[in-house]
Amino acid sequence: MNPVSASAQRAAMAANLAAFRRIPLVRPGLRPASVALCVLTGPAGDTLLITRRARTLRSHAGQWALPGGRREEGESAEAAALRELAEETGLHAGEDTVLGLLDDYVTRSGYLITPVVVWGGEAPGILAGAPGEVSSVYQIPLADLDVEPETVAIPESKAPVIRLPLLGRYVHAPTAAIIYQFCQVALHGAEQRVAHFDAPVFAWR
Repeated sequence: MNPVSASAQRAAMAANLAAFRRIPLVRPGLRPASVALCVLTGPAGDTLLITRRARTLRSHAGQWALPGGRREEGESAEAAALRELAEETGLHAGEDTVLGLLDDYVTRSGYLITPVVVWGGEAPGILAGAPGEVSSVYQIPLADLDVEPETVAIPESKAPVIRLPLLGRYVHAPTAAIIYQFCQVALHGAEQRVAHFDAPVFAWR
């Protein structure tokens, strides 16, 4: 992608996010967290950074995830997302790269996630995060993620369980729900809500 088209894409995404009526939530009993939806550009098109969590982690081991984690005391949602992005992928981005926020998302495991959209610019090549947290960092083409999600029913919940296909496996909520909203809002300017989507039981812990 040439600099002109990359600049136009960044401006279009920023405009879509600015027009989006984000729903923030205040839930004192939940742990605040942030995730980064980091867009990179390259000759083959735009990509999104997605990690595979380390298999040695006590929770959600081996699952697909967006770079992110719990916010520190007094830390803003944006600052936390940028810090976690650096820690989990090695990509350092400044405050001026933040394009906007999506709806807060409540997880079954007790977190209140604020998704932060970040413009990472030109893809820097191979990225890697902390070995104890991240096994691999992937640059997934947006075209592969910008698809209609699958939903399944489970006996444990009345809500539809969302999932997105990725590299022969599935991305589940909360990551799948957040990516779906990102694609609809940032790429298409649609006002898509995802709070009604649930996660599979194995992701509740």
